[in-house]
Amino acid sequence: MVSNEFSAGLSTALREPAPRTVNSLTVTPPSRPSSQLTCQDSETAVTVDISIVVPVYNASGSLDDVVDEIREVFDGDAYEIVIVNDGSTDNSEQVCRAIADRFTDRVTFVQLARNFGEHHAVLAGLSQTRGQCVGVLDDDGQNPPEELHRMWRHAQKTGDDVVYGRYREKRHHWFRNLGSWLHNRVATWVLGKPASLYLSSFKVMSRTVVDELVRQAGPYPYLDGVIVRSTDRICQIEVAHRERQHGRSGYTLHKLARLTLSMCFGYSLWPLRLSLLLGALTTVFGLVLLLLAAVQQWWLQPGGAWRSELLGMAIMCVAGVQLVSLGILGEYVGRLWVRQSGVPPYVVRYVRGGRGTYA
Repeated sequence: MVSNEFSAGLSTALREPAPRTVNSLTVTPPSRPSSQLTCQDSETAVTVDISIVVPVYNASGSLDDVVDEIREVFDGDAYEIVIVNDGSTDNSEQVCRAIADRFTDRVTFVQLARNFGEHHAVLAGLSQTRGQCVGVLDDDGQNPPEELHRMWRHAQKTGDDVVYGRYREKRHHWFRNLGSWLHNRVATWVLGKPASLYLSSFKVMSRTVVDELVRQAGPYPYLDGVIVRSTDRICQIEVAHRERQHGRSGYTLHKLARLTLSMCFGYSLWPLRLSLLLGALTTVFGLVLLLLAAVQQWWLQPGGAWRSELLGMAIMCVAGVQLVSLGILGEYVGRLWVRQSGVPPYVVRYVRGGRGTYA
């Protein structure tokens, strides 16, 4: 009898961690990891098949339509929507709050403390998701939710970890199209991805990849770099692309340059190898000039004045390459210092609706 009671008590203790008291406060350890796909609330267990992350920046005019269309397309599926306001300067925060209040059971709203950037905002949304798959689409209504649903079904059918949407005909401004093309060419060289793979923000990812993205979060996130490194089960399907109906694109040359730098310095050693190559070429160039100056001095035209100008140019080239190499090395060291200092990729002001606490 005693043995049975002891065994039952021991079994219960192993299943449910016992509360402990810290500074007069009772702390109960969680009974399951927070990354578990089934989220247990006070009454029912809810399983989410797909989470949809929508990063928001100055999209107050289109966000209601985007959310309504998502709800219509995914009606009948176990889904959730996570909208992240990335420091918008219009009234997007108020619109997001209203949406989260209206659809509390389906929508989680994350308000960031300031504008961090698109990849930072997406990362903040990924950390709030609980679906077996996670889709990402833009806030401007140019990404059709029905295409996201098709990408999700394709991922379920093929077992791919990531499905990118490749636009049949891009409706962006020519300047943005050119920038995206250049960025993808650099990504092919730096990341070693297939040249035919088009990296876009419109994608569906498995829980395995999402967890890895959250785990590797740092102050300079570049999500596609982590994706290419984490899995080879990547595919793309052709999708439609709509005209922009509201507002203006936040795409700028500065943002493109910053994103490209994050890709190059955060996920590749090519900048260092490039500086090594430049140093080697400059050394060869300097030796050739030195040889020419020696030939000119002793055999062709002794006392010629041009050799000093030639040597001066060689010295300037060497000095320039040295400064570039020091700059590249300094960029790596600086980014390493920022990462080791614990600078977060984003700061959340509050979370509202869904599983969040009201603010």
